[in-house]
Order: sequence, then C-alpha cells, then structure tokens
Amino acid sequence: MKYYLIAGEASGDLHASNLMKSLKMMDEEADFRFFGGDLMQAEGGVLVKHYRELAFMGVIPVVLNLKTILNNLRYCKNDLLTYQPDIVILVDYPGFNLKIAQFVKTQMTAPVFYYISPKIWAWKGWRIRAIRKYVDHMLCIFPFEVPFYKQQNYPVIYVGNPTVDAIAALKNKGETFEEFTRQNQLSENPIIALLPGSRKQEIKDNLPCMLSAASAFPEFQLVIGGAPGIRPDFYQSFLKNQSATVVFDQTYSLLQQSKAALVTSGTATLETALLRIPQVVCYRTKFKRLSSFIWKHFFKVKYISLVNLIADKPLVRELFNMDFSEETIRHELSELLYNTSYINSMQAGYQTVIDRLGAPGASERAAQSIKSMTISQ
Repeated sequence: MKYYLIAGEASGDLHASNLMKSLKMMDEEADFRFFGGDLMQAEGGVLVKHYRELAFMGVIPVVLNLKTILNNLRYCKNDLLTYQPDIVILVDYPGFNLKIAQFVKTQMTAPVFYYISPKIWAWKGWRIRAIRKYVDHMLCIFPFEVPFYKQQNYPVIYVGNPTVDAIAALKNKGETFEEFTRQNQLSENPIIALLPGSRKQEIKDNLPCMLSAASAFPEFQLVIGGAPGIRPDFYQSFLKNQSATVVFDQTYSLLQQSKAALVTSGTATLETALLRIPQVVCYRTKFKRLSSFIWKHFFKVKYISLVNLIADKPLVRELFNMDFSEETIRHELSELLYNTSYINSMQAGYQTVIDRLGAPGASERAAQSIKSMTISQ
C-alpha cells in the first residue's frame, strides 16, 4: 500500500517513524511519502518537506510566514494528487493537517487517519466539526480523550501512549548513579534535575528562577536536561552566577538518577511520572497576567500537566504563572526532597497514571487499527 504521512514537529517525526516501522512489519509492500523529519526518513520512503520548513508556532510567526505556510499547503495538495496514496495519516499539527484532511476528503478517495489527536479537549473545541467531517478514524494516545470524544458523538480508538513505549525501550535501565556521573563529569552529590522546556522562550521564562530556587539546596548538584536544537552556549548565558551542568540527549538517564525534578508543562511531566521521580511543574509565560486570563476563560481543562490530566486529580503541584515564584518552587522542592510521606503519596499516584495508560505497543496497535479498518472499508 501507498501511505502519505504528515508530521509538522519533532515529536510528530518520532511518533510517525515508529508507526512507519510497525506498518512495514504488517505490510511488506509499504511505500511511504511524507512531510516529516530525519527519523521518518530513516525508515525509508520519500521525504517531501522537512518539518523545519513547517514549524511556525504562535500568532506572530504564523502571520509573518503566512505566504510560506500557504505555499506548503498548496505544494502538499498537489503532491497528494500526484502520488495518489491508498491511506493518508495525519500526526497532530492540526492547523495544517485539518486543512489537508478537508482536501483529501473532498478531492480524493483515500481514507484519512489521524494519529495523536489535536488537543481540542483543552481549547479550540470548534475543531470537532472539521474532525467529524473530514477525519475517518481518530487514533488517540491519552485515555481521557475517549470519553471526551464520546461526549462529542465521535467514536475514537485509544491505542496506548508512545511515551510508555519509549520508557519501556530504554537500553540503559541498569545504569548506576556512578556510571552516569562519571560519564558526564559530575560530582558525587545527589541530583536535582531541571527540565525548563524545549523552546528558547520557555527556557528564558523559566530557567533563571528554577536555578535560583534549586540553588538553596547546596547538598545537591543541579543538572539541566538540554533540549534538542538548543545550542549549549544558550544555556551558558544563564549560568554565569549559578553552578549547574547541562547534559544533552540523556533526559531519561538524568531523570532516573535524580532525587527530584523541576519540570515545565508538556510531555516531560509524563516522562518524569513514568520514571517515578518526584516533580513539581513550573511554568511561567512572558505575559503572565494575560496568559492566566486566557487560561481561565478559554481553556476547558483543570490542569496544565499531562500527569494530572491523566490522574484526573492534582497529583503533582502546578506552579503556573501567578503561583510561579522562587519562594514557591523552593518550598515545593523541599517537600519533594525531604517529606517522605509526600513523596510516597506522589509515587503511589504515579501508579494510577501508569495503569491508565496501559501496556507498551502504541505504534503496533495503531498500525493494526489502520490495517484492519482499511480492510473493512
């Protein structure tokens, strides 16, 4: 079969590449053409455009690059018509992908599968109308998405979560603290992990206060998980008056060897929970009063972290905007390091999250769903 996939970000590239790997195991004649990245390209097929040419986040970047975005849409539509795929698979990236879904559904005959749902359960709920009209099958990765979509009278399939797969596939689970510290030229002091985000603005907004708060515990060493695509010298600009080390491409290893973690919102909160490390979610934006207003009046969820959303309760403390300060972070970090009952309660709650996510095998189940639903059509 001929598969056309579209992933517009680094995380989509990762998840789509794993899905492609699983599809190849079920379909020896699988032929891929895609918008994506290096990981997808490594699985074979034709990379039409790299996600670096697509990834414009925020209102101002989108407006400034509107011509490029429209050209990419036009190019993608023409390429789809030329390739004539048997199946179209869209991976998150809703601003672009829902427009492509509309085109495929109205101009072509290929079924449209959506792997990793747009976060319409948080905001932009009006997108459900486009999903109903133009997406044949939605494959979700969070268990709470199933009842959400059920309320919208749109049936979906929960296939499991790719982060569970990534944790299960860890090759260095047996790595010792001594091995990790020696490899990264660290001291023998226990570690506090700092995960300040994956984008420069997030790091600017969050890392300085994280460092100041964590430096109040001199018996610990501070280690920052460097984000892909961020240069080491960018982090160094924040470390002139702080003692901390940055490690790259070792986030899971860092978390495994840490006593506690300061984590911005996002997938990192879930990764930290799956590795059972005590955490506090720290997230401040540039315009915190405006962001807090938008959160209060336009978002439809109670929590900003995936771990609390899945647990459906405040399992970990969220210090968001108006609650974000050096004092509150320091207090919560003290609890995570020294309050045994608090630590045990959080880790027990992590087990609930792990149970709700289910067993590894998300990409295999997604591939099997695509195969079975295609055959039945």
